[in-house]
Amino acid sequence: MKIRLIWIFAFALGSMNCSYSQQSINKEKTTMEDKDNKQPINVKNGTEKVNLPDSAWKKMLSPEVYYIARQKGTERPWTSKYEKFNEVGTYYCAACGNALFKSDTKFESGCGWPSFYEPISKKSIINTVDNSHGMTRTEVQCGRCEAHLGHVFDDGPPPTGLRYCINGVILDFEKAKEAEKKYEKGKM
Repeated sequence: MKIRLIWIFAFALGSMNCSYSQQSINKEKTTMEDKDNKQPINVKNGTEKVNLPDSAWKKMLSPEVYYIARQKGTERPWTSKYEKFNEVGTYYCAACGNALFKSDTKFESGCGWPSFYEPISKKSIINTVDNSHGMTRTEVQCGRCEAHLGHVFDDGPPPTGLRYCINGVILDFEKAKEAEKKYEKGKM
């Protein structure tokens, strides 16, 4: 019993030191780890594929993100915080942190979901055939964790003519570092 209490005290003391130092250096969440598989998850700019069982995703993701990402759900139109969002930066997969779209490729499509005309790279997304609901469409998935993002249509603006219609629930956003630097310079 004494050994157990000593271990708990040492662990708590060590955790306090680690959490304090991490908070003072890096204030945003950069990594989640699946305890069973020891895979790093939600790492911005990570390139390794993330392949987890459904049970692990269910534990790690909020119910809303899980529904969209793993069950191929769709959020209600015009409910996304990113629908009328115009900040400069990068959109990431909310499940794994994979960079998906730059803000300068976002446009107002009027469809009720955030829309983009081009992904950040060819590897950032996967296109698959979706024959659900009596239609044939092209599903868009995250290129890193294969989360369902939305669909792509060929009625978008130049230069690609594509409209990536993406569920806002599955997106995270990070403001552009350059914009922050310019702002800071302007204050001096």
